[in-house]
Amino acid sequence: MRPVLVTSALPYANGHIHIGHLVEYIQTDIWARAQRAMGRRAIYVCADDTHGSAIMLRARAEKRSEIDLIAEMSAAHQRDFAAFQIAFDHYGSTHSAENRAFAGEIWAAFRAGGHVAKRPVQQLFDPVEKIFLADRFVRGTCPKCRAPGQYGDNCDQCGATYAATELIDPTSVLSGATPVLGEADHYLVSIEHERPWLTAWTQAEGRMPRATAKYLAGFFLPEPLHDWDVSRTAPYFGFEIPDAPGHYFYVWFDAPIGYLAATQQWCDKAGEKFDDYWRSAEADIVHVIGKDIVKFHTLFWPVMLKTAGFSLPRRVQVHGFLTVNGAKMSKSKGTFVLASTFARHLDPTYLRYYYATKLGPSVDDLDLDVDELEKRVNAELVNKIVNLASRSARFVPAGLALPYPNDGGLFAAGAALADEVAAAYDGWDFAKVTRLVTGLADRANEAVDRAAPWALAKDPARAAEAEAAASIALNLFRQIVVYLAPVLPRLAGDVAALFGAPVDRFELARTPLAGTKLAPYQHLLKRVDPAKVTAMIDESKPAEPLAAAAAPAAAPAPPAGAPDDGAALAAEPLGATCTIDDFTKVDLRVARIVAAESVPEAKKLLKLTVSLGGEARRTVFAGIKAHYRPEELVGRLVIVCANLAPRQMKLGLSEGMVLAAGASGEAFLLSPDSGARPGMRVH
Repeated sequence: MRPVLVTSALPYANGHIHIGHLVEYIQTDIWARAQRAMGRRAIYVCADDTHGSAIMLRARAEKRSEIDLIAEMSAAHQRDFAAFQIAFDHYGSTHSAENRAFAGEIWAAFRAGGHVAKRPVQQLFDPVEKIFLADRFVRGTCPKCRAPGQYGDNCDQCGATYAATELIDPTSVLSGATPVLGEADHYLVSIEHERPWLTAWTQAEGRMPRATAKYLAGFFLPEPLHDWDVSRTAPYFGFEIPDAPGHYFYVWFDAPIGYLAATQQWCDKAGEKFDDYWRSAEADIVHVIGKDIVKFHTLFWPVMLKTAGFSLPRRVQVHGFLTVNGAKMSKSKGTFVLASTFARHLDPTYLRYYYATKLGPSVDDLDLDVDELEKRVNAELVNKIVNLASRSARFVPAGLALPYPNDGGLFAAGAALADEVAAAYDGWDFAKVTRLVTGLADRANEAVDRAAPWALAKDPARAAEAEAAASIALNLFRQIVVYLAPVLPRLAGDVAALFGAPVDRFELARTPLAGTKLAPYQHLLKRVDPAKVTAMIDESKPAEPLAAAAAPAAAPAPPAGAPDDGAALAAEPLGATCTIDDFTKVDLRVARIVAAESVPEAKKLLKLTVSLGGEARRTVFAGIKAHYRPEELVGRLVIVCANLAPRQMKLGLSEGMVLAAGASGEAFLLSPDSGARPGMRVH
């Protein structure tokens, strides 16, 4: 069989992995494992996507280098993936020498073909931060469907793609300011000359889901294909374009090149040849992506590969978005769940199985119903499948019956499904696999219930019958696990240890075991604990705010009708008189909160990064966790004591103090009136 190289989209290094991301990586991991179970060589490579303005600005806000930031995020991503048994042959980074070299090679090919042009491009500019805004640093109203709060590249409501300049009422995510149009020279690559070939390539049968191909067909109307803007001006974290000083490859130019670089790195350590995969007709390349990045992977990326003489993907498998309980993931509802939070409370096996029951070959969105997850895992995975082993293993102390008993054709019926199971996996229809397998489990449980080995074992004269019934149940259980091994690799490993025999090839489902002595039975899987589900959701919710948080974010004020009765002054009388000289020693400044995050180790603290204007940044730990959510603080103007001596805390260095008012148990952040700017002194 032809070897296959399979990839997932590269996760961005600016954030942690959540359960929405895991749809793609679990799906890809299952498919790659299934290919190996069919006897095919499958290599799964991935990497962190590390470049762009977002990484640069976060590193600047946290006062550390981009290199340190992306190294920390790579380690966190790989820990999360490993917790969910997602096994990469290699996991790299787009910030690598290999990626730089391949980017230069593809760029040189575009240059040699005469497909690069330099011209001025209008782009949104943040007048406060003095920086051109990447698409993801602009929010506004979608120009197509009028959905509010959409990013500057695509709408997550209607799926439309557009330029950030087309947004209605755009706002800078960095400063909250209204961006203005600026102009800078950019480098653009033309792809219109590839229209005939690209049309045929995208519409080829089996290249991608039909719904995706139909969507792409709309790009090949009489209007020319748009030139692709592939550069960004300094300051920018990325690779400088070799022949264009001060200009950098746009993150979407070098991100997919990460597939090439990760393959090269794997080849170097595995003793393989890169050209056997990316310059060969003897290997298949398969990309797995979400529907929001289809344009980059099916219009621009194929042209990049073709221009530079690399192999094209045989298949681009596209999946939909994840919803939770029928709605978009929500932090306030606790349904925006980080992978690490899920794994801390629940067995990742649950999510792998649940996603498999929902994943088909189409681009439809996938809904995670938390109650259904609990019921499905308990009813199917624990009660139907694992219980086949747990209630039978003790009746074969000397080993499985030899020869394999007559089971009325049950095992043979299951073995006859091997090709159908393999075909379903190969066609990305994991939901069909789970339906076939639970059908086998139903018939196996009916047979065990009829035979009742626990009842037979009570009569010493019928011990052989009990052993035969249990041997049948255990073989049917192992057959089921063979089929589910790509979905449930951890369970498969435990079952292989129990039987002392592998379960990693579908061919193994065709032949029962006989005479095999089992290892001592160990509990294989627990039922879902509803209390742990609740704990997971509660942890994913922001801290419960007190009444103060209900105040308007821009300028908090006491609720209408609040008594002005002097009670606050009486509770905390005025301090001793000071002179004007004493007061002027305190340097109070207007600042803008540019980043805010919860401090898990502290009950009261939020970590704030504030801008005093330009490049001046301060880190401040503020005891306002109970009163404000981090996300509602970003962009807000506050007053800080800017010359307070830094204080080294266990959690880091606090370089100032944010001013707030309130009696005991209250906190109302002080804000300047409109028109004030970061850096202004409070007189």
